[in-house]
Amino acid sequence: MATPAETPVSAGARRHISWAWIGLVPFFAFVTVFLLWPTLAVFWKAAHDNAGNFTLSTYGKIATSPQFRQSFWNSTLLSFSSAVIGGVIGLLLTYAIVSIRRPKWLRSAVMSFSAVAANMGGVALVFLFVASIGVTGLLTTFLLGHGIHLYDKQFIYSGSYHVLTIIYLYFQIPLMVIVMLPAIDGLKPAWREAAANLGSSGMQYWRRVGLPVLWPAFLGGIVLLFANSFAAYATAYVLTGGQSNLASIQIGFFLQGNTIADSQQIGYAIAAWMIIVVLIAILLYQWLRSRTTRWLQ
Repeated sequence: MATPAETPVSAGARRHISWAWIGLVPFFAFVTVFLLWPTLAVFWKAAHDNAGNFTLSTYGKIATSPQFRQSFWNSTLLSFSSAVIGGVIGLLLTYAIVSIRRPKWLRSAVMSFSAVAANMGGVALVFLFVASIGVTGLLTTFLLGHGIHLYDKQFIYSGSYHVLTIIYLYFQIPLMVIVMLPAIDGLKPAWREAAANLGSSGMQYWRRVGLPVLWPAFLGGIVLLFANSFAAYATAYVLTGGQSNLASIQIGFFLQGNTIADSQQIGYAIAAWMIIVVLIAILLYQWLRSRTTRWLQ
């Protein structure tokens, strides 16, 4: 039997029970069904053969086979190049947006476009480039009418990784703008004023204050862009017809009815390794983002 001293505490505890967590149930249900469960299923299926026996040989085959290692290397080079180029251009573009005060609508227009372009890919993105700079594209036809041959007709259809890098920049640069805008906005004017009062030049301010503060955010943006490009599939597949030796293309090749023995397990194993790479990149991004947030608070 509860003592009189215990009764008020129990009543207070009951009065302070919050049911706000119920609103999170749909979110966690969505994440579980469409993210966690498929991810675990990929690792599970990659670790079992056709007979249902547990084995890690498929994981080892992906790590040791020259074909699969080359596909991961190609994906890494493509992702790294598009991330670095897109990151530098995105950083400069973001700084220009923050610095320019007039016209006032320019910032909102650029941010609106960035929010749309950062999520564009696949058929729509390839169509934009083909319609613009394809063999009979608008820009190609216009320049040809003025005696300027824009490029060899196989340029956009060659499937080279240089072409893919250029096309990936269409969504990499806007994504970097979205990532870097809060960090550049967080640079306090008082820091620049204090540096100027101490006799620091503009270059010294950026070298000793601005860039060290922005460096974690910039690296985090590069890592996020790398993960975004590494996991991209539709754009490269549509443009090259599935002929590029990328890890994401290999997954589709082995999971879409390929007759090679254990093709399903190979496809799932490639996907599992890709998930590991992207997960590492995301965790690194979160760590760098936490450092940036601590500086800008």
